[in-house]
Amino acid sequence: MPTQVMSRREVVRAYGTLTGFAPAGPDNPVSAGMPAGSVTDDTDQAVIVGELLVEGGGHIDPLRLAHELLDWEKGMKAKGSFDLLGPSTKAALDMVARGVPPEEAGRYGTTNGSAMRVTPVGIAFPARPTEAFLDRVVESCQVTHDTTVGIAGAAAVAAAVSTGVGGGTLEDAVAAAVEAAGAGAERGHWIAGADIASRIAWAWELVGGVPEAEALDLVCSLVGTSVASQESVPAAFAVLSVAGGDPWRSTLLAANLGGDSDTIGAIAGAGAGSVAGLSALPADAVDTLRTVNDLELEPLTERLLALR
Repeated sequence: MPTQVMSRREVVRAYGTLTGFAPAGPDNPVSAGMPAGSVTDDTDQAVIVGELLVEGGGHIDPLRLAHELLDWEKGMKAKGSFDLLGPSTKAALDMVARGVPPEEAGRYGTTNGSAMRVTPVGIAFPARPTEAFLDRVVESCQVTHDTTVGIAGAAAVAAAVSTGVGGGTLEDAVAAAVEAAGAGAERGHWIAGADIASRIAWAWELVGGVPEAEALDLVCSLVGTSVASQESVPAAFAVLSVAGGDPWRSTLLAANLGGDSDTIGAIAGAGAGSVAGLSALPADAVDTLRTVNDLELEPLTERLLALR
């Protein structure tokens, strides 16, 4: 939260190395004023997807998702927050508000909005058979990110989470992500862009055995930390590689990257957390999250697992 939209150099200057929750600085254009431990749009939108999955018995109505996201942004604006909808999601939902059918609104969405909110799909459904799993992923993407790139990124994250929830290792989760990203790139409207499956595999290997600070610099300079799916999704898997699958370490490393750090942290934390489980997180950090955000995610998680 405190380092989103900051450069890595600015993060180092402001925080040194982040080793835990910190409040946002007063100059952060997105999160200024947010207290330490506050969640961002990634968590809020993932909860929306999870609740709609439960409500729909495993299916998401694209138009309902569009209205829920628009209502969420209205609520954020009413609170004076600048942590709002991303560019692809905003453009698509503006189209829906103008009467464009939901199945057409997401045909240009290429950023990471679908990947950052897709974790509940991975919790609720097994990653195989692949095509049936992708049908569920697409339902969560279609209204905002119905493109080869948007679906590939979301499929990678969902498959990694699903594999971890199903008892797989970190290596199993990464392999599933690469496979699902390749299959997901066959869905949706074609968009020019680097192959996400290839970039995940490359980013994972790029930082293997590299000292932590050097690895973070490599992620920033070569992989990229922007909202583009081809950057932030592979960056999250690079973070997983550096952290060895430790969920708390993964999120801290993501925070130290800057850029779209909250989304990279959301994806890396979801992947690592699905393998390691809640017990791998520091109890005091979990308590802070619950207190600051009034979060109780276990009941929702149990209902998602019941769909599985």
